[in-house]
Amino acid sequence: MLQLLHIENIAVIERADIAFARGFNALTGETGAGKSIVIDALGAVLGQRTSRDLLRTGASNAFVSAAFDGVDERLAALAENGVAPEDGTLLLSRELYADGKNVCRANGRPITVAQLRAVGTALLNIHGQHEGTALLDEGQHLSYLDRFARADAHLAAYGARYAALRETRRELDALRMDEAEKARRVDTLKHQIAELERAELKDGEEEGLLARRNILRNAERFIAAIGEADACLNGGDEGGGAASAVRQAADALRPLRSLGDEFVALSERLESLYSEAYDLAATVRDKREEFAFSPEELDAVESRADLLYRLKKKYGGTVAEMLDYLQRSREELERIEYADDRAARLEKQLGEQTAAVAEAARELSAERARAAKELEAAILRELRELDMPKVRFAVDFAEQEPDETGMDAVRFLLSANVGEDLKPLHRIASGGELARIMLAMKNVFAAQESVMTMVFDEVDAGVSGRAAQRVAEKLAKVSREKQVLCVTHLPQLAAMADAHFSVEKGEADGRTLTRVTELDREARIGELARLTGGELMSDAMRRGAEELLDAAEAFKRGGAQ
Repeated sequence: MLQLLHIENIAVIERADIAFARGFNALTGETGAGKSIVIDALGAVLGQRTSRDLLRTGASNAFVSAAFDGVDERLAALAENGVAPEDGTLLLSRELYADGKNVCRANGRPITVAQLRAVGTALLNIHGQHEGTALLDEGQHLSYLDRFARADAHLAAYGARYAALRETRRELDALRMDEAEKARRVDTLKHQIAELERAELKDGEEEGLLARRNILRNAERFIAAIGEADACLNGGDEGGGAASAVRQAADALRPLRSLGDEFVALSERLESLYSEAYDLAATVRDKREEFAFSPEELDAVESRADLLYRLKKKYGGTVAEMLDYLQRSREELERIEYADDRAARLEKQLGEQTAAVAEAARELSAERARAAKELEAAILRELRELDMPKVRFAVDFAEQEPDETGMDAVRFLLSANVGEDLKPLHRIASGGELARIMLAMKNVFAAQESVMTMVFDEVDAGVSGRAAQRVAEKLAKVSREKQVLCVTHLPQLAAMADAHFSVEKGEADGRTLTRVTELDREARIGELARLTGGELMSDAMRRGAEELLDAAEAFKRGGAQ
């Protein structure tokens, strides 16, 4: 459960520590006091999207942390994101900066916002007022049903078959070009293949070709330089070269080796120098003898380089890319030329896949139909406990062309009054009815989820009187299994809480700030009286508030079991 929420510099909250209790927690306060800011802070530390406007004015950063205890380390979301609780305790934190940066941690270990969101979703579920809109959206009803049915395996099996079918259709569509377009494409491919094949491309040839062209273009400089180096090292008609001179020097010093180590070292250095000079002289001589220049070779190299340049402009930036283009063109030409045979095979495959998709769709539909009956019964039980005994709820199925979700179009229908036909929710449900229907669905779905904590942000909108009492009793029952946090304006809900927090707005040092305070019994009576009568608080209202609190405590002792 959520044990402690710590908030710094979130909107009008400068600093707050809220120690939540097990069971039912209520937050109340005047409109605009900052109750929903607490929920926004909680959403932030659970990885939900935030705005820079969430930072307190003048603050460079904000910080939120949430401590959970009793965390089941077997939760898949924890292992998948490398998060491990310590003795069942998990501390999530998120620091927000004015420049948009985030620093998220789990038990001190850095994690990404996406990882924080995945872990947070597994621990806590926030149900806000906007989710009523999602309930009215018939496009979302199928996903609600699939969540309840836990149809992941059937959806995955169907999805794999449907994806294969769609790929086969795509390939068939690509083959079904008209004859004129096919002829034009074949002519283009044959021309390109022939042009590349005539070039007899060799991977890596361009580098050697350009190096040879550079030498040939500078042939005169090459011949003069290599000739001069050869003369210097090997000598000519008029005398020996440097190699011969070094050899003579080494011969001259050799007799002195007996005079001591100094002369031995000097002689050895000359011998080594001669060896190196001899090798250099031989290499230069070979270069001079092997180099043959002809204008014809330069013309041939220039022509080949120009051909490669022109081909690269059309088929790729390197010889390797052009060879790859050639291979792909050959494969495409083969596909087109044998397209009829390939199309026939694909048509047969398409028929088999269509049958497989239909079978998987029927299996998925049957699973949904089974779950729909269970969902109807479960929601009706919940609604009866929420003072809607005459309501009828049904999951309506219509068959459609199979798509990625299957062949079912699903919508939720409701009849709120006796004698009225079942109709879509958006045509039937009032605000109060919608709040209770959503609460009923939330409870049904929550029974299947691993979350330990459920948060309700003013979902009691439009509810009053006896219906409000039933909502309060329902939340009290839910809180026996899961921790409940509820932002409310209703005294019935606040009275039913195991822990009651007051959110108050005030001023300090010329700044607006919000304080969150846990109320004792006497303070709760005053807050319940305020929720009932506003500023016109009387002794009678306080007595009524005390009676309401006593009745709630009595219900929890007996009726919430």
